[in-house]
Amino acid sequence: MTEAASLPGERPSSLVAFVSSTDLERSRAFYVDLLGLTEVETNPHALVLRSGETVLRVTKVDTLTPQPFTVLGWSVPDVRAVPVEPLLYDGMGQDGDGVWTTPGGAQVRWFHDPDGNVLSLTQG
Repeated sequence: MTEAASLPGERPSSLVAFVSSTDLERSRAFYVDLLGLTEVETNPHALVLRSGETVLRVTKVDTLTPQPFTVLGWSVPDVRAVPVEPLLYDGMGQDGDGVWTTPGGAQVRWFHDPDGNVLSLTQG
């Protein structure tokens, strides 16, 4: 899709995603240095990144209770190429690299960011 999605009755708009962090410098090292997102801006309140056409705001919080479900995910050409520690879920039938194959054939790999947020990579 080359055009930004539109909200009903609105002009085309771009998606902005949010994730919370208790340490923006640690998050910068993870999201920029490890995952390869582009840093747009850093201020005392947020680390602003770009992932493709999507803006990701890593928002500074004092405390964080991570959710047990996926909060962010990326479509990638190879789920095994990103050097992360995979999360393993009982009963999911993941392989030795922590990759689960969906009934439709897509491959999914879950992992934590430094604050414990669950992230995913999907191939296919």
